[in-house]
Amino acid sequence: FLVLKDVLFFLNPARFHDGFPQKNRTFAGKISLKERSMEQKNYQRTTVTAALPYANGGVHIGHLAGVYVPADIYVRYLRLKNQDVIFIGGSDEHGVPITIRARKEGVTPQDIVDRYHSMIKKSFEDFGISFDIYSRTTSKTHHQLASDFFRKLYEDGKLLEKETEQYYDEEAKQFLADRYITGECPHCHNEGAYGDQCEKCGRDLSPTELLHPRSTISGSSPVLKKTKNWYLPLNEYQEWLKTWILEGHQEWRSNVYGQCKSWLDLDLQPRAMTRDLDWGIPVPVEGADGKVLYVWFDAPIGYISNTKELLPDSWEQWWKAPDTRLIHFIGKDNIVFHCIVFPVMLKAHGGYILPENVPANEFLNLEDDKISTSKNWAVWLHEYLVDFPGKQDVLRYVLTANAPETKDNNFTWKDFQERNNNELVAVYGNFVNRALQLTKKYFNGIVPACGELLEADRQALNELKEVKTKVESLLDVFKFRDAQKEAMNLARIGNRYITECEPWKVWKTDPKRVETILYISLQLVAHLSIAFEPFLPFSSAKLRRMLNLDRFNWDELSNTEILKPGYQLAEPELLFEKIEDETIETQRQKLEATKRANEEAAYRAKEIKPVIDFSDFEKLDLRVGHIKACEKVKKANKLLKFTLDDGSGTDRTIVSGIAKFYEPEELIGKDVLFIANLAPRKLMGIESQGMILSAEDFNGDLSVTSLLRKVKPGSQVG
Repeated sequence: FLVLKDVLFFLNPARFHDGFPQKNRTFAGKISLKERSMEQKNYQRTTVTAALPYANGGVHIGHLAGVYVPADIYVRYLRLKNQDVIFIGGSDEHGVPITIRARKEGVTPQDIVDRYHSMIKKSFEDFGISFDIYSRTTSKTHHQLASDFFRKLYEDGKLLEKETEQYYDEEAKQFLADRYITGECPHCHNEGAYGDQCEKCGRDLSPTELLHPRSTISGSSPVLKKTKNWYLPLNEYQEWLKTWILEGHQEWRSNVYGQCKSWLDLDLQPRAMTRDLDWGIPVPVEGADGKVLYVWFDAPIGYISNTKELLPDSWEQWWKAPDTRLIHFIGKDNIVFHCIVFPVMLKAHGGYILPENVPANEFLNLEDDKISTSKNWAVWLHEYLVDFPGKQDVLRYVLTANAPETKDNNFTWKDFQERNNNELVAVYGNFVNRALQLTKKYFNGIVPACGELLEADRQALNELKEVKTKVESLLDVFKFRDAQKEAMNLARIGNRYITECEPWKVWKTDPKRVETILYISLQLVAHLSIAFEPFLPFSSAKLRRMLNLDRFNWDELSNTEILKPGYQLAEPELLFEKIEDETIETQRQKLEATKRANEEAAYRAKEIKPVIDFSDFEKLDLRVGHIKACEKVKKANKLLKFTLDDGSGTDRTIVSGIAKFYEPEELIGKDVLFIANLAPRKLMGIESQGMILSAEDFNGDLSVTSLLRKVKPGSQVG
């Protein structure tokens, strides 16, 4: 079959995207999970990639929960099943954020990436993220492969050469990348918006949309200047993408499929694959001096180059063989690049397989606030490993239990403590300790023989047999949170069984019965060491040492006699330990100190604006308005629509971006201040006739202004 399939692929590659006929996807529409599972059985190997972290800072719990822990779980699971799999990672060492950090610190970009690549790599190793290779995009192998990849697209006529106007800093004598330009957001009027995004209102921007743009390098106002770059014509691949994704991959997670659909429902536009920068891989064509490959062209090729570095003689079978499956683990902010841009690059190049699945996660928040690297609002992996030595698995367990698989989720130190103490210690660790200590007490640590089975024994063994099927079926479809729950249920089964059977009481009257109870309990313990191996590798290794067992594979989960009678166990010890309140309070205080520092920094950053004449102030018509009605604007998470009585006898409509901070009903009936003489502007199709005044706290919270006394609508402020 595989030989025939290869022949068909050679004769008609258009009908294959991953080595399997496309008729089910193209003509029958949705393909079921069962059908896809049947297809996957024909794969000979799996290439797993995890998003390349930027080498301009450390790794935090958001990165771990979103990408690296689920990827590691999946790879460890496939290895336990003795499947051919490679796990590819590495540092993304090009791009503007790195140059910005280098400029701030007065060092070279290479200094920055060398420092953080080493930190990230060591943190992953210490945390047990089991990459087969963790390399970098500044390697010679990567530079050569990325250059060759671009050159082939260029020579095959797959790129568009376009001349456009971009901002240029005349003082610094260089074109400005989006992040080197700041200005006033045209939507929310945040004065610190970047050229690609306003971090206050979340809108995607282009530099030319900014009001009063300025260069972050020199502080001067940039000018528009013509420049030439090369573009990937995504629009030419739109219909192919619709067929490949919308018809062929309806089994993808709803957040991934939905985001792809929203992009494909719009008209895709050519996207620049080169940039006017001095840090990156030089564009390998004539007339491209001073230009480098766009980081989102360069970075995903890093998966391929790192594979080539790992397997120089056989890397192509992991990226080009039709019987290889490709899985990308990423966060939701990278969906468009891994599901649209990179597949188009591979399709345009030819010869490469395409991703079979992209199980992207949503975001993890920290103590109910968005994780922010710039504000140091994060739990950093390298710091955790110092503060909690030997507790890698506790964090892995908590992050998996709170995995943001379908929506944003939240990490709190209180929940971290409770899950450790109430689940890992009180359920999993408690059962293991009871079973091993009782075996030591009554049988000198030797596995006893199994006697006649009673109903409670048969029930426990039947439930044990079901664990493999349940956990496996969930891991196969990337439901890691539920799979870990099922693994923990095995410990709950064990606790219930040993509690109901009460071997410490039965010993006095029927020692033979205790042999059976502990025999079954020990089989449950052995199964736990396998079931938890993908999730908690350090604890599973520790448990295997206590059981005197070497490493075993996934198939043994169906074996009800892993530990045979007469087998000598090692000395039992506690698998987990409680985390005390004082330890958690230390972490909470660290976050509080960060919050205070951010508030102080925000206060210092909010400089008093330049002095103005009173006549300038008089130009503003500030008035009191009474809120008659308020409602959320459809399809806009941040906007509220107000109907104000402004004293004129005609209601006034104002749209304001404060939906995150108020429910509409909270505001109805309130008197607020508003600017009455701003030129109207449309927001989400609604004409806004003014601006409601709000005060912004240092943490970004907005509070509408109100009055101490009741005054009539329309009253002027002055």
